[in-house]
Amino acid sequence: MGFTLTFWGVRGTVPCPMASHMGFGGNTSCVELTAGDRTLILDAGTGIRLLGRRLLDRGVSRATLLLSHTHLDHISGFPFFAPVYTPGFALEIVSGHLCAAGGAEAVLEGQMRGPLFPVPYRALAASLSVTDVEPGSTLDLGDGLSVRTAPLNHPDGATGYRVDYAGRSVAYVTDTEHVPGQIDRNILGLIAGCDLVLYDSTYTDEEYRQRVGWGHSTWTEGMRLAQAAGVGRLVLFHHDPDRDDAGMAALEAEAQAAWPGRVFAAREGVTIDLLSEASAG
Repeated sequence: MGFTLTFWGVRGTVPCPMASHMGFGGNTSCVELTAGDRTLILDAGTGIRLLGRRLLDRGVSRATLLLSHTHLDHISGFPFFAPVYTPGFALEIVSGHLCAAGGAEAVLEGQMRGPLFPVPYRALAASLSVTDVEPGSTLDLGDGLSVRTAPLNHPDGATGYRVDYAGRSVAYVTDTEHVPGQIDRNILGLIAGCDLVLYDSTYTDEEYRQRVGWGHSTWTEGMRLAQAAGVGRLVLFHHDPDRDDAGMAALEAEAQAAWPGRVFAAREGVTIDLLSEASAG
């Protein structure tokens, strides 16, 4: 029995495949969770392309994709996810922000229509199912996997997820905007007592003041939430594509000085063992 998390894409907004960004990574949001023999994928940004190849190499034939929302940086990797072209592969897709707007499948299908993409959604060979859930609901995925959801404050809507397995928990809270001076009770309830929380840390406090209404947050707000909720460790996530490795290292150092031993910035390729707490690059 194992419970691990691997970062395949850690950026927001747009891929940034420059040498100056490779220390932390240039792909957009995609995180893999393995729980026993189950595979969960958080978002389908450009990082999902490499993950797809790795899953097929490992002989994985089943996965669950949890979409925070369907802005392009979180779904643009889906048409390049090799398992969906593979007969016998089963992919369950879960979304929580489009119940009243036609569902997530229509969006995934739309981005694969001409003239945007040459291969239509209907040509995918895998077995696909799409489930739209109301934010705030809890899903029992079987095999001891429980997924809780919560609505996030983001243009067009977004959903936060908390995955509990084998007595450990990880929360994925990206693409959310805080209201200065107010604690987000939806997030607070979702992450309460969580071992590891990935939080939208796109901006510094100074940058945020120039971008109110854009739908993103700061590491300082993530730290306030994590401390109030009794979180074990906070992961800075959804890095600004304009922030190079030097800028990311400085931001991480500032956060670590504010909360020693409890916070770090996500890096592509890093795996965290949620049961043993060991990690490797």
